[in-house]
Amino acid sequence: MTDTGPLLHTPLHALHLSLGARMVPFAGYDMPVQYPAGVMKEHLQTRAKAGLFDVSHMGQVIIRAASGSYEDAARALETLVPVDILGLKPGRQRYGFFTDANGGILDDLMITNRGDHLLVVVNASCKDADLAHMKAHLSDCSVELLDDRALIALQGPAAEAVLAALNPDVTAMKFMDVRDVTLAGAACIVSRSGYSGEDGFEISVPADTAEDLARALLAHEDCDAIGLGARDSLRLEAGLCLYGNDIDTTTSPIEASLEWAIQKVRRTGGDRAGGFPGATRVLEELANGTARRRVGLKPEGKAPVRSHAKLFADAQGQEPIGEVTSGTFGPSVEGPVAMGYVPSALAAAGTTVFAEVRGKYLPVVVSALPFITPTYKR
Repeated sequence: MTDTGPLLHTPLHALHLSLGARMVPFAGYDMPVQYPAGVMKEHLQTRAKAGLFDVSHMGQVIIRAASGSYEDAARALETLVPVDILGLKPGRQRYGFFTDANGGILDDLMITNRGDHLLVVVNASCKDADLAHMKAHLSDCSVELLDDRALIALQGPAAEAVLAALNPDVTAMKFMDVRDVTLAGAACIVSRSGYSGEDGFEISVPADTAEDLARALLAHEDCDAIGLGARDSLRLEAGLCLYGNDIDTTTSPIEASLEWAIQKVRRTGGDRAGGFPGATRVLEELANGTARRRVGLKPEGKAPVRSHAKLFADAQGQEPIGEVTSGTFGPSVEGPVAMGYVPSALAAAGTTVFAEVRGKYLPVVVSALPFITPTYKR
């Protein structure tokens, strides 16, 4: 149940049930955590061929300046994010995040230049708060939640071939390109992006044609339906943050090792430096570093170290230094993988720290992220 009533359903809910999905509550929605094949096989299917994910619970938001100018919409949104939106070319997408007055992360999001407006995709758990945040601060813009569209992700090395079977135009797209594409008779907005570490696409499709499109994609011999369980292990192997686990209002973008997403133009000395919430802290941390950092962690042995496990500098558990924020078994790396926060002095790859698991202190090696080699089409 949500705070306001029964769990919400995405436009693909009936399809999930017909495919035998095990459904769980997630961000107020009834979502598929796995299908009969199981999480391990779904994960490996996505790494080897192609997987189809329902991400319709996420929020798709249109921001349009009252003037009708993309530049005005971009400048407005730049007051809420430390990202170069004005310099984003038409038909291109960029990762970003909302910061609060203390420099913490309110949510992470994808931002697209659609020519005369912005398309922003936000996390399901933050959707209502993000919408209110944008409406409160973007006074010269209209902010509209697209509640008549579904969102599906097609990920994996065979994703291009699967989608090109419906429209070969997608083969010309590069990583973070966005364009209008007709798929199975539906007018779709397709981005070459995703959250698995693999090449792939995210497809915004009218809700009433979403199931037809999903079935057309699943009809391809290389494409299977994938649930939230494998989505989590895939993104963790790819070193990608999950909002609410690895990043939140208690973590700054620099602590979270996300400074790569803050372009030079928004940094000290840039043409549009600062001007976003928490800029004083974020810019100071960019210049001088932080006391702690998000890092990859590889436990020794086969036992996963789960989120909230405490981290220590010593094998006796006498010197606490942080905690694990995400952890699971990585099917592609054939071993446990995790992420967490450690003091910057212990953040170098190869450093050994210790995680508390059922009263024991297990050695965990700080590792470079990602754990796998991404296959994005550059």
